[in-house]
Amino acid sequence: SVFNVFFVYVLQLSSQGPTHDEIDFEFLGNLSGDPYILHTNVFTQGKGNREQQFYLWFDPTRNFHTYSIIWKPQHIIFLVDNIPIRVFKNAESIGVPFPKSQPMRIYSSLWNADDWATRGGLVKTDWAKAPFTAYYRNFNANACVWSGTSSSCAKTNSVSAGAWETNELDAPGRRRLRWVQKYFMIYNYCTDLKRFPQGVPPECKRPRF
Repeated sequence: SVFNVFFVYVLQLSSQGPTHDEIDFEFLGNLSGDPYILHTNVFTQGKGNREQQFYLWFDPTRNFHTYSIIWKPQHIIFLVDNIPIRVFKNAESIGVPFPKSQPMRIYSSLWNADDWATRGGLVKTDWAKAPFTAYYRNFNANACVWSGTSSSCAKTNSVSAGAWETNELDAPGRRRLRWVQKYFMIYNYCTDLKRFPQGVPPECKRPRF
């Protein structure tokens, strides 16, 4: 739950160091009555610039919802209430780094974004509404522990294989992804030719699935 001021609530997977990898969910606060924006990004080897933004099809402050990141060697899938909204595929074969070689930790924070998420700082935080809070419920993290020679997932069934933990999206998942990206995506770096006048990043030229 984020109040109607320009704050950003961040949930991310991130590694340490200058060449860090990072997978972000960021919830942008709003002016009262404006839609909330869900901002996603993927950093590889310290470089991001892979933003996609969405309006949600509900008010995220009214109830709890499930926000998930499935991070596998083949892809990263972002989901909201088990609906895929974004897929970032492993494109190492065409020279695009993919976050798979560094240990990642889960972070969350709530921070003032006056100079970043407010149309160039035009809107200021209303500090009269402090303190600002965010809540979790039923937090769950399933992970494979790498020992240096093998993965714990290869030895046990500790990570349950859900519908979205397969190597590819199934047909219903692809339909839901198309629905979200058609009706709720408001920014996609892959279509921002002003930002990339010499051509969009190479992963943008590959199929979404």
